[in-house]
Amino acid sequence: MTRQDPSFSPARATPQDTLQLGELLGALSHALDLTEGQPKGHCVRCCWIGMQVARELEMPPQARSDLYFTLLLKDLGCSSNAARICQLYLTDDLSFKHSFKTVSGTRQGIEFLLRNTALGASPLQKLKTLGHVIARNGQLAGELIETRCNRGAGIARQMRFSEDVAEGIASLDEHWDGGGQPQGLTGAAIPLFSRIALMAQVADVFAASAGAEAAAAELEARAGSWFDPDLVPVFTAVIRRPGFLQELTDPGLEAEVFATRHARHIHPVDEDYLDEIARAFSLVIDAKSPFTHGHSQRVARYTGLICDQLGYSPERRRWMVRGALLHDIGKLGVSNTILDKPGKMTEEEFALMKQHPVLGHEVLSRIAAFRELAEVSAAHHERLDGKGYPYGLDASQLTQEMRVMAVADIFDALTADRPYRAALPLEKTYAIMDDLAGPGIDPECYAALQDAVTASGWPSASDAPLPGGEWELPPAERSA
Repeated sequence: MTRQDPSFSPARATPQDTLQLGELLGALSHALDLTEGQPKGHCVRCCWIGMQVARELEMPPQARSDLYFTLLLKDLGCSSNAARICQLYLTDDLSFKHSFKTVSGTRQGIEFLLRNTALGASPLQKLKTLGHVIARNGQLAGELIETRCNRGAGIARQMRFSEDVAEGIASLDEHWDGGGQPQGLTGAAIPLFSRIALMAQVADVFAASAGAEAAAAELEARAGSWFDPDLVPVFTAVIRRPGFLQELTDPGLEAEVFATRHARHIHPVDEDYLDEIARAFSLVIDAKSPFTHGHSQRVARYTGLICDQLGYSPERRRWMVRGALLHDIGKLGVSNTILDKPGKMTEEEFALMKQHPVLGHEVLSRIAAFRELAEVSAAHHERLDGKGYPYGLDASQLTQEMRVMAVADIFDALTADRPYRAALPLEKTYAIMDDLAGPGIDPECYAALQDAVTASGWPSASDAPLPGGEWELPPAERSA
């Protein structure tokens, strides 16, 4: 396959254990695709499209590097409005977000709401919900987009990216004519990175669903309204280039995007920065549901405490904490209609829930340096008796690291608020975990947790940690 942009030539060979920032964030961007309901590789493809445009614009190297990460991370804040979408529109957030990316005008917006609001509700409930959201459509859309954009920009800053990258993410949904969100910016007041990222997003969505010519035509139709009219011809020239769609869908595209020299910008991915990336993505994960607020960081804390009791080396303890921060990354691919359901799950819903460790494994195993971590993180719902999920592993297949993370995860879930029950006090939590010790969880890891809790001066048995958590009881054990 021949590429048109020489800046996408493979980088000079590096040691196998050297992790490039582009590879790391590009792989993690697949989790963002999940929560946006987009096909795998959406952010990576947007990055490739946008960088072709950057070449045509002859951007300087620093700007190209910042644009590269803006494109990969454009959806950093996307999980923060998922629960609100389900609540407001009585619908599945994943399909809602997926379909919304094809809406281009007021009429299409109304038609979209008619098709996607209050699915499965009674006619009266659907009518009432439609009336509410249509009457406040502009305000609601603004609130949802503002939450997403500001959250994404804040996480980008936490990950040490430049203010240009953060602003590029914050203004992703602004439109050239001032009709966008959240600030209603117009024309050149919209950051260039935002203009390119939104156009790349639309180009990928339409190219995937209807072909290259349809993508080019969509950009032209929105020139001067959504899009910078001077940028549209640059994009369409790239899109109409012979072989564009074949290149965009080529299996080798992802490796090429990760190999570009822009992927190595900022600083080496050392152990400290890996920890920062893990903490930042834990915020993305936990923002998916109000019932998971702080969950990943608490599981990481409990994992570290158990590791201390079991005598783990500082290096292995650090590795385990990093895995705990990312253990629920697959939850980004589960609808909030399931995550936030206040009553019992149906068998079909629980089957979908059980896929989140599989989705997480798919994301983390894309990173060569994370492959062992992916195995450990994916096993946090397995049981010693083989009755866990998603793989039904038993004691002979579960490493101590897997057992540690399972104990930490269950402990936080029981001591945290859930959609269907309040947080349990320590005494009740221990009673449940006592019954699980042996058939479900490892007794040694559980004893290490208890020792750590005692040593840490845990609150009285009538108190509980802050709300959060995610451990799922089987449907039969869940009360409405």
